[in-house]
Amino acid sequence: MTGNYQQLTLAEVRPGMVLSDVLLDVQGNVLLPQGTVLTDAMLALMPRHGIAVLPIARDEVTPEAAAAALAHHEARIAHLFRKNDPDSGSDWATATLRRFVTDFRLGVEETPEHE
Repeated sequence: MTGNYQQLTLAEVRPGMVLSDVLLDVQGNVLLPQGTVLTDAMLALMPRHGIAVLPIARDEVTPEAAAAALAHHEARIAHLFRKNDPDSGSDWATATLRRFVTDFRLGVEETPEHE
């Protein structure tokens, strides 16, 4: 864990804040790696995993650091799904999984189905 962090309750955490340590669920499984820039989508899922307090880095995220984190996530997703053509309809299950992983990691908000 980094030395410059604070423990914040979920209500105090805002999108754009950065995890100072690996985030584990109540079973000890890794939910998010250290240095993750938190999004609204990520924060909305925390109660499902029993997360009430988060270790947040005190340093502010610069636009360059946020862009680097975004590029890292995009590159990682491209590597994980390198054998899947997202424009091909032949493997709809993998394409759907890729879309959900991408939306979660990049912080894309869910849109209500019925308004």
